[in-house]
Amino acid sequence: MIGVLVSGEGTNLQALVDAGLPIAAVASNKRDARALARVSVPTAAFELRDYPSRAARDDHMARWLVDHDVDLVVLAGYMHLLTPPFLDRFPEAIVNVHPSLLPDFPGAHAVEEQLAAGVTESGATVHLVDEGVDSGAILAQERVPVLAGDTVTTLHERIKAVEHELLPKVVRELCAR
Repeated sequence: MIGVLVSGEGTNLQALVDAGLPIAAVASNKRDARALARVSVPTAAFELRDYPSRAARDDHMARWLVDHDVDLVVLAGYMHLLTPPFLDRFPEAIVNVHPSLLPDFPGAHAVEEQLAAGVTESGATVHLVDEGVDSGAILAQERVPVLAGDTVTTLHERIKAVEHELLPKVVRELCAR
């Protein structure tokens, strides 16, 4: 069963839902994340301000997911690094989708950084999550050209379209193992 972590709109979550994947629960680090309204499975918000530390929050969130029979966690636009109390609960079973061809341009501003660097090719990467920033083992990548006149918005939209295909494909493969 899949647990999904979100922070915002939830377009990658919607791609997982549309693919018919077995989502058991969805958690967010923001109570007002619009993604939470996209599903009819159990949802919960784990805001950092409600816990004495990030590790305490992550431990509570991991226990909540385990209580909902989650054994694979998908980060779908989740914008917090996870700490060992969470990572240790799901070893080699947490995946993320990122808007660049990792290892190039890790972090929260990948699309902006790619445009500033003048690259001619971008893409989407699905990777395992570890304690680093987008540093886990790469599971799949797909390329997206950077076009003349691209803005952050236009490039990111083309990358998201690829993410919406690549992420469910990789998650389906992981579920089949």
